[in-house]
Amino acid sequence: MAAGTHSAHLHDHEGHSHEAASASLTKNQKLVLGVLERAGAPLGAYPILDELRSEGLRAPLQVYRALDKLLEAGLVHRLESLNAFVACVHPNCHASASAMVFAICERCGRTEEFPDEAVGTRLSAWARDNRFTVAKTTVEIKGICAACADAAD
Repeated sequence: MAAGTHSAHLHDHEGHSHEAASASLTKNQKLVLGVLERAGAPLGAYPILDELRSEGLRAPLQVYRALDKLLEAGLVHRLESLNAFVACVHPNCHASASAMVFAICERCGRTEEFPDEAVGTRLSAWARDNRFTVAKTTVEIKGICAACADAAD
């Protein structure tokens, strides 16, 4: 597991709160979500499976099914460039016009999430002007976090 922290990001999938979505989770979904919430950095399906073998999960398909449902419920996000997942920490991110941005440190794996209303507004305007139907928007910024930059000085 990469060292680092995953922080701030929003989620509400059109009125569905984290609490409501969490209430209907299966055992496997709760286990996978728990691993992601404790991880401190994005995790792929196989590291999640490794963490959960002692809980009875044996097959990657069990993790992938849980991740699919957690994504659908808005409780986790997939970072495409890393092929990894992070737990959502903002209960109303889909209720706003903000775009969620992920800043990913290439040294320590720390992932910061933050809403950016200007980016969200600009992307929505472009989509509207170009009659483009957006299925999903993920903005990822890769670089070096302040802590790693300070350590290198």
